[in-house]
Amino acid sequence: MDFSSNSPASITWYVEASRVNANDGDWISADSAGTFKVLRLAKLTANAAPEPVAKNATLTVTGKLTLANWATHKYAGYSGRSVKLQFRKKGTSTYSTVKTVTSGTGGALKTKVKATTDGYWRWSYAGNTISSAAKATGDYVDVH
Repeated sequence: MDFSSNSPASITWYVEASRVNANDGDWISADSAGTFKVLRLAKLTANAAPEPVAKNATLTVTGKLTLANWATHKYAGYSGRSVKLQFRKKGTSTYSTVKTVTSGTGGALKTKVKATTDGYWRWSYAGNTISSAAKATGDYVDVH
């Protein structure tokens, strides 16, 4: 396996256990004791502007979705992915999805929403077969 590329994230890995001993003296042997996937880490950023904003004015929420590139040892933009814009009202603990957008060139995210109340805006990505899920830190916006 080439561990200097991104290919380990596209296959299923197997755990071999030649022998596992139990506390009661029993034991088991298995060629394939389990499976797992190695996922490339995804990251998200979020920024809502302007801050503060007038009630019912347009708020622009931007961000970037990036994915670990094991070949270059850097993060690169992850385009063409479905990413949810979420909002959490001040004083609450639950985010709700407002809309879904597709990440653009370089993983860029941008959309416009109406600002109606104080709260936190963030992007959320569900992940896929090669990448982890990711959530941006919520960006608080004061609405006047």
